[in-house]
Amino acid sequence: MEKKEIRKLVFKRRKEADAAVCDENSRIICEKIMETEAFKNASVIYVYMDCKGEVSTKPLLETAWKLGKKTAAPKVTGPGQMKYYYISSYEDTAPGYYDIPEPVTGTEAHDETALLIVPGVAFDKECHRCGYGQGFYDRYLSAHKEHATIAVAFDFQMVDCVPAGEFDIFPQKVVTEKEVYVCHKH
Repeated sequence: MEKKEIRKLVFKRRKEADAAVCDENSRIICEKIMETEAFKNASVIYVYMDCKGEVSTKPLLETAWKLGKKTAAPKVTGPGQMKYYYISSYEDTAPGYYDIPEPVTGTEAHDETALLIVPGVAFDKECHRCGYGQGFYDRYLSAHKEHATIAVAFDFQMVDCVPAGEFDIFPQKVVTEKEVYVCHKH
C-alpha cells in the first residue's frame, strides 16, 4: 500500500475506535514509556499535543510535571517548519495549526538530548513511519539528530509495511498497548 492508502485505512480505524478503550490504551502506552531508561533519565521531554483520536500524551505530560521534568511541545513556525517551546501546564497552549494545541509561551526549547515523543498515522514492525504528509517531524529530526525518539501508536495503527523514502526518519522505538518495536537502523 502507498502512504495515501495507509492514511485512509488508519483514519477509518481511528474513527471507529471506542474512545474509552483508546483512553485506557493511551494510559498503558504512556506507562510503558515511563518505564524506559530514556524517560527516567530525561530531564526534558518533547511531546506532541494529541488531538483527533491520537494516542493521548496527557499521562506523560502530567507525570513529567510531577517529577519536575521540563516539557516542550511543537509549534508550526512556517511552511513545513516547527520548533519546540516550553510548556508547564495545559494553559500554556491554545489551538493553532489545524486546531492542534500549540504553545503560546515565548521560550523556545533548545535541549538537543531531550526525549522526543513522535506521533504518526501508521507504523510497521521495522519502525517505518507514515506521518500526516507534511514532513514536519522528518525535517525537524534530520536537523536535530541527538534526540532519543519513541513513537506512540495504538495497535490498530500498525500495518504490514510502510513504504520508506530517502528523507524518512525512523523513531528508535514504537510503543503500542500490546508491543514495543525496536528500530535496528540506528
